[in-house]
Amino acid sequence: MALFTRRHALGLGIGALSAACLRVAPAAADDGAEMHGMSVFGDLKYPADFQRFDYVNPSAPKGGFFSLIPSVRAYNQSFYTFNSLNAYVLKGEGAQGMDMTFATLMTRANDEPDAMYGYAAKSVQISPDKLSYRFTVRPEARFHDGSKLTARDVAFSLNTLKEKGHPLIVVQMRDFVKAEALDDATVVVTFAPNRARDVPLYVAGLPIFSKAYYATRPFDESTLDTPLGSGPYKVGKYEVNRYIEYDRVKDWWAADLPIARGNYNFDTVRYEFYRDRDVAFEGFTAKNYLFREEFTARIWATRYDFPAVKDGRVKRETLPDELPSGGQGWFFNIRREKFSDPRVREAIGCAFDFEWTNKTVMYGAYARTVSPFQNSDMVASGPPSPEELKLLEPFRGKVPDEVFGEPYVPPVSDGSGQDRTLLRKAGQLLQDAGLVVKDRKRLLPNGDVLKIEFLLDEASFKPHHATFIKNLELLGIEAEIRLIDAVQYRARVESFDFEITTSRLSMSPTPGDGLRPYFSSQAAVTKGSYNLAGIASPVIDALIEKAIAAETRADLKNACRALDRVFRAGRYWVPQWYRSTHPIAYWDQFSHPEKPAKYAQGVGAPDNWWYDAAKATKLEQAK
Repeated sequence: MALFTRRHALGLGIGALSAACLRVAPAAADDGAEMHGMSVFGDLKYPADFQRFDYVNPSAPKGGFFSLIPSVRAYNQSFYTFNSLNAYVLKGEGAQGMDMTFATLMTRANDEPDAMYGYAAKSVQISPDKLSYRFTVRPEARFHDGSKLTARDVAFSLNTLKEKGHPLIVVQMRDFVKAEALDDATVVVTFAPNRARDVPLYVAGLPIFSKAYYATRPFDESTLDTPLGSGPYKVGKYEVNRYIEYDRVKDWWAADLPIARGNYNFDTVRYEFYRDRDVAFEGFTAKNYLFREEFTARIWATRYDFPAVKDGRVKRETLPDELPSGGQGWFFNIRREKFSDPRVREAIGCAFDFEWTNKTVMYGAYARTVSPFQNSDMVASGPPSPEELKLLEPFRGKVPDEVFGEPYVPPVSDGSGQDRTLLRKAGQLLQDAGLVVKDRKRLLPNGDVLKIEFLLDEASFKPHHATFIKNLELLGIEAEIRLIDAVQYRARVESFDFEITTSRLSMSPTPGDGLRPYFSSQAAVTKGSYNLAGIASPVIDALIEKAIAAETRADLKNACRALDRVFRAGRYWVPQWYRSTHPIAYWDQFSHPEKPAKYAQGVGAPDNWWYDAAKATKLEQAK
């Protein structure tokens, strides 16, 4: 298997686009005039009277059935199971797809870096100090039971998420102060001074719940009661831990809005859950589900030779992925004393032979990750620029000297699987850190043997560890894999009860407040955060604030590059790999736009794909 995907990830934003390609929103955005959309730096592609997004097919027919297995997760969701229909709290395993059942104030355009346009809100007025956002709710907005969606529901939802939502939501709402409904149509959202640049967009994209529904129910509980939504789909049939279906709302109030045209085309969307990747692949070959994004290089290279592929009933495509790939790797839990010395962490990294693993296990399909900002222009390279140095100089003496030179990149091996030069380097690093060898065992300064446990929740990742573990043993380090089920895994990772585990940092091309859950000192002590390593660095905290406060994309780029240098100097992870394409396969009864929107999560499926009746008939006849 090769996890080049967004597994173990939360997408915290979408795409970067050159300002030269965008129409700049009028300055009225800063003086309280009504705006139909908003973005981080005020640039909008679509005018107030736009009819649809450019990347959809406005004539796409409605109907048909689409099924898939999960490829991304957010908050309390799992890839392998679910036992709750509340996907916005810490408790339970939230069902994939629940976001389709709720409206939000605004929604993103997937061909712009971070622009949002009116959904439940028809407009927004931004105060000159940008600390007050006044949203006007559409009068036609309705919940699925026909009751009116009002500003009071919006205020209830945002205030409740701030108080009782998943810890990741709470962290990202740190600069959200309150939401107040002035009347049924108007809600004012207030932010703290020096707020994070992107927190208004994050808030505008949060789900809107029914205040009346939760008047008699606790919000922060795991439940299988279907919450009252207002989105394009509502919960249909489901069987806990196995599948869940969402049925399109035929009289949906927002169907004719510009943001909806060409989207949400299937009558039913179904998520299937498998505990094992190989079993999941067999399920696809048997047509138990219809769409699959392939995350395992071995399977993509060797197993798509079953009859339905050969006779054309199953189509394979490789589509571009132009989003930043983020960073995937083995993260050390530096809360554990054994990993407190960066020399020890670097030594362990030297034992991983990426070149051999890529060639032997992953069919040469990947490139080495070096940065959490991989596949973007925010990756640091070469000596720091003058702009980066200006940010870094105040911290000279507080960070390793290498921060002011070439950024750290993982070593390149000879591809043998046992590079003696790298193993000698690792041994010297361990010796310098005070870890001596006795009876072929590497001893910590306290005399204990250095032992490592890799925590996994899927067996198909085991081959990637085999040579890694063998090389660690040559260094005198005892290493083993602990494979546990998905529910146990999430519980242990969220409580930081692990030594080393794999995760992915999914970066926005306009990083802002979303940096905090990954890198901040606050997140290091927040249960359920994505700061798995336990990074608690005042320097990194300060650079996060510089990135958040950036007023131009150039300033943002320099701040992120400076942050990248300090992160990489900390040796908090062993970087793994990435791939800038989406290998997909599907039973040939769908059509989709010729090219996915540049900044869409995944390939736009199922959002702007559609059921093709002619193809479906041909597929049925080909049985």
